[in-house]
Amino acid sequence: MDEQLRIILIIIVSVSIFGLIVFVFVKNYLRNKINQLIKEEDDKKLK
Repeated sequence: MDEQLRIILIIIVSVSIFGLIVFVFVKNYLRNKINQLIKEEDDKKLK
């Protein structure tokens, strides 16, 4: 029973860390994409 609990905890922690890393990458990608679109809109307005 103790071994199973340890394996389950390792899986939960691993999935949580992986999810956090994916979340950070997606958040940064979306932020950069939104900033790029805002810059393009501002450039169109200036012309």
